[in-house]
Amino acid sequence: MSAKHHFPALLASTVHDIKNSLGVVLQSINDIANKYSKIPELQQLEFETHRVNNSLMQLLVLYKVDTDKFTLDIDEHSVLDILQDVSAQQQALLHSKLIDLSIDCREDLLVFCDYQQVCNALATLVNNAQRYCTKRIHLSAQQSDDFICLTLEDDGAGYPENMLNIDLENLNNMDWVTGSTGLGLHFVSTIARLHQNKTLQGFVKIDNNSQLGGARFRLFLP
Repeated sequence: MSAKHHFPALLASTVHDIKNSLGVVLQSINDIANKYSKIPELQQLEFETHRVNNSLMQLLVLYKVDTDKFTLDIDEHSVLDILQDVSAQQQALLHSKLIDLSIDCREDLLVFCDYQQVCNALATLVNNAQRYCTKRIHLSAQQSDDFICLTLEDDGAGYPENMLNIDLENLNNMDWVTGSTGLGLHFVSTIARLHQNKTLQGFVKIDNNSQLGGARFRLFLP
């Protein structure tokens, strides 16, 4: 087999090694943060390291999906628990940036999903929103026909026109030149599509119809 056929597996292995090293870096940052928690540069370093780590995780998942080595761990979960878990993960940095994250969800709303992957997907969206919002992010969920709709809204400038028109399911349409690849959105879209219930399949929608005036991302799970 030629070297080019080995490259995807080699790249995935390398990404995994880098991700392990980043885990050590993150633990060191956390240890230092416990001693010097008021240093804003340290919080920014932690945020950026988490972003890199999340991007590597997304690449590994997408590689496994592409090679049919990935399966979801589906079970019934409280949607409110998912939203609160995501909020708790982001709370320290949100507080340091004076960003308010609010949640609106019924306590009895349930969804069949892969808890970890949906949390990862929403955390990716919140990370993006932190970079572009002004001071508010809103997470909500509700029943929408045969789907559970999880919504993230912010008060930023909204998605640029080229992003609104992009096919999130097709990596060939991503902008690899400017760096605004939309990889995170493609990852969330992929996780959504992997969730299926009989003839129904998960999907995503993006627009600038946020009640806060900025971007709105909706994740529909069957």
